[in-house]
Amino acid sequence: MAYSDLAQSLDLPKRTVALVLAGGRGSRLKNLTDRRCKPAVYFGGKFRIVDFALSNCLNSGIRRIGVITQYKSHSLLRHLQRGWAFLKPEMNEFIDLLPAQQRTEDERWYSGTADAVFQNLDIISGYSADYVLVLAGDHIYKQNYALMIADHVAKGRECTVGCIAVPRKEARDFGVMAVDENNNIIDFVEKPDVPPAMPDNPEMSLASMGIYVFNSSYLYAELVRDLADPNSSHDFGKDIIPRAVRHGHAAAHPFALSCVRNRAGEVPYWRDVGTVDAYWDANIDLTATEPQLNLYDTNWPIWSYQAQLPPAKFVHNEPGRRGAATESVVSGGCIVSGEVLRTLLFSNVRVHSHAYVSWSVLLPGVQVGRNARLNKTVIDRDCIIPDGMVIGEDPELDAKRFYRTAGGVTLVTRDMLIALQSS
Repeated sequence: MAYSDLAQSLDLPKRTVALVLAGGRGSRLKNLTDRRCKPAVYFGGKFRIVDFALSNCLNSGIRRIGVITQYKSHSLLRHLQRGWAFLKPEMNEFIDLLPAQQRTEDERWYSGTADAVFQNLDIISGYSADYVLVLAGDHIYKQNYALMIADHVAKGRECTVGCIAVPRKEARDFGVMAVDENNNIIDFVEKPDVPPAMPDNPEMSLASMGIYVFNSSYLYAELVRDLADPNSSHDFGKDIIPRAVRHGHAAAHPFALSCVRNRAGEVPYWRDVGTVDAYWDANIDLTATEPQLNLYDTNWPIWSYQAQLPPAKFVHNEPGRRGAATESVVSGGCIVSGEVLRTLLFSNVRVHSHAYVSWSVLLPGVQVGRNARLNKTVIDRDCIIPDGMVIGEDPELDAKRFYRTAGGVTLVTRDMLIALQSS
């Protein structure tokens, strides 16, 4: 690469503004999103889901970021204000919070992802960026966006879509595309009932990751045009991207070209933790000796906010009540005097004497009473599990009291426990 080309590539993140779409309801996560939007859901012991997209931006050199919110955004906004206020506006670095404000003449809320960007167009255009990186705020992955932007510029298209191969049975939840030998997108369909297969692998489909790079002038013109279309749903996946494909403006960027791996040759890690089963599985995977997602990588750190807490503690050196955790993740502020196996404990969790917790995800502030037993559960924040309660051993009883998934995970929330106590 010539010096001038290298210099341009290094400069591209500074000429880019990132927009994180963080207004998702996350209804497939059931009661986990009763009080918070999906990007604000806890993950990995100390993080929120949105921290991954934001950390990717910082690690990629992109320090101008807008976060567009709508559904139950208080928890998310509070997290961003407490944990992401360290950027320096005097250095042209910022995270702008862009909540829904009914900024159009008809005073409506965001009607689609493209409309969410359009309603903030006067703010976004004021950033004077050459490129706009549009990100979903509800996926778990590590990616160097600078490499994707460089690929976008090299291809010379108006729009580039990040893509990844997924099993066909899962692809109906994504936009699915077909590409030619140069990775130009020749067909795109949003959330098809029967996803088309990849030509070289009939069991897989090429899915959109919800990551787009646009030339800013093209995007702004397309958003204005789309607003005037009465037949449009004003959504990137349903309207903006398919039109770009029809007019030959869209290229695909394979995730493998820019993902951040633990080791060379490793399968790229990307998760849509949009269901309770997927959420449980991704968290439990972190308890493995060598998890697929490396949170200990100091070269690509994941930033977040967490209160200053004391170290975790294991107490009572007495037979039958020695606190112990095996193949587990235990966060700050936890006190364990029971037994924990293949479990992820968020901050300030208490596991009391003679309790047994296995294959579970316990969110901040959970208390597990004496002699209680939990197996394959997700326990929401600040739940108090009564002494002697057993969850995860009787499927029929669990389904009556709580929410039990098809995969056998039992989700417990405070409201469910209150309803159980009052019945």
